[in-house]
Amino acid sequence: MKKIILSIDGMTCSACSNGLEKYLNKQNGISSASVNLVMANALVEYDEQILNKEKIEQFVKEAGFKSLGLYKEEALEKKRKNRKVLFIIFSILAVILLYVSMGHMIGLPTAKILDMHENPKVYTTTLLILTIPFLIYGFDILKNGIKNLIHKSPNMDTLVGIGVISSMAYSLYSMYMIFNGQTHYIENLYFESAAIVIFFIKLGRYIDGISKDKTKEAIQNLVKITPNHATVKIDGKEKRVTLDEIQKGDIVVSKPGDKIAVDGEIVLGKAHLDESFITGESKPANKTIGEKVIAGSINYDGYIEYRAERIGKESTISEIVRLVVEATNTKAPIAKVADKVSGYFVPAVILIAIITFIAYLVLGYEFSTALTTFVTILVVACPCSLGLATPLAIVVSEGLCAQNGILVKKSEVLENAQKVNTIVFDKTGTLTYGTLKVSKITNYSKLKTEELMQIVGSLEAKSTHPIGKAFTDYLKENKINTLSVENFEDVSGLGIVGNIEKEEIIVGNAKILSKYEIKNTHTKDEILLTENGNSIVYVVKNKEIIALIGVNDVIREHTKDIISSLNLLRYRNNYAYRR
Repeated sequence: MKKIILSIDGMTCSACSNGLEKYLNKQNGISSASVNLVMANALVEYDEQILNKEKIEQFVKEAGFKSLGLYKEEALEKKRKNRKVLFIIFSILAVILLYVSMGHMIGLPTAKILDMHENPKVYTTTLLILTIPFLIYGFDILKNGIKNLIHKSPNMDTLVGIGVISSMAYSLYSMYMIFNGQTHYIENLYFESAAIVIFFIKLGRYIDGISKDKTKEAIQNLVKITPNHATVKIDGKEKRVTLDEIQKGDIVVSKPGDKIAVDGEIVLGKAHLDESFITGESKPANKTIGEKVIAGSINYDGYIEYRAERIGKESTISEIVRLVVEATNTKAPIAKVADKVSGYFVPAVILIAIITFIAYLVLGYEFSTALTTFVTILVVACPCSLGLATPLAIVVSEGLCAQNGILVKKSEVLENAQKVNTIVFDKTGTLTYGTLKVSKITNYSKLKTEELMQIVGSLEAKSTHPIGKAFTDYLKENKINTLSVENFEDVSGLGIVGNIEKEEIIVGNAKILSKYEIKNTHTKDEILLTENGNSIVYVVKNKEIIALIGVNDVIREHTKDIISSLNLLRYRNNYAYRR
């Protein structure tokens, strides 16, 4: 069996991806096919003795889509740039077209040569020339619309296609009559309607494409959390391997600064691991023999060996990616209603337009009047609001939420948000900054706070311990320079020691006091810091404690104000409800 990933063009909804997936899985020679709407690709596992890439691409074409060849991110990036440039060009053209066709209606100055009454032929020709590029730009919409009509499954593209083609046909007829001297047909031109309908449909798809690109980027960033390579121990020797070479039961080596390659269990050593991308907890977890490790975690300061347990699709990261992809394929209830309505709406509008056209002819109206009414119904009923308003509202809402740090897992959440009466906050990274910071400094020395922190920060800058970053961040935020450190020593599990300006400074936890026989006379302050959730750092100089420093995940500046505002809002809503 061989695997291939193809880049797919033409998928606009989950129904498209589901339909293609089902069609591919029915084909002889394909053992499994998985189509991803968000990534716009199809993973196909097939028997290479029966099929090849060209035959699979033919299956994709038969299903109504187009294969763009092997999935390559570089090619997609180029396509995204081209799409953006095209959209900008047609946005400018749309403004020009609207100015020429409707500028006079709102009193905008227009050149005499383009005046519809003084120079109708030039005016009409100009509109046609400006409209033709839009027909080319929206050819895929017109093609899909007609194809679906032929297959007896009309959709939004079908209504757009009929409306655009009818508008163009009648406009060309009116143009012919204008050139034959009947200038009153100048009022019956719909060139700009056909062009702008295409433009707005493309606008909706462009915005939707931006949303999908952001989702793809988020998924790719998740995938990048795990390293590409790892070190495996085989017969006592270390070997560098790629991630897909790791098998269950392999012993994987992790050194300070490495990322954990796969989910597993520690069999040797201990280390502090940053698992914040999973747990949200800012404090690195102290892991030792027998404890589990998660792929993507960062090893701060220790040497460990762990047994590979969950690899590939079984890993925690793969499960998260799967959930994110599934979430992107969900629809809000209102969007589902729009899809259902459009299934009846499209054929109903076509039927109404045809009946109206025939009725006008039977009632004795001129053919031009009947045709005008027919086109008007199609153009006016063109489902811009139905096809664009709902997804556009969802995309804009999700974008605004993302800008404010709110992750919307499913689109239906946006509809249900109006019913919210209780908010539960996650502490780490939400009410707090999500990183360790210096929260409290108790200074017993004659040094100024800035001088004390400069000494401690200079020592911590030499350390790899996660708490050390709180001090280096403090120096950066307060623009304090580091001092020269001599005879630096990292006392594993206890703290650090070094000489600054020829004086020995000891920084560490309570255990380091016992090692260097330092008497602790500040137990009351120690208890107070602990009760407030701080990790305590002891600073010792000349065998005497000169400071206790509390390190914690600090509450954000405006947290109290936000909670107060929400409580006030709840009170007002409850009061309004009771009234």
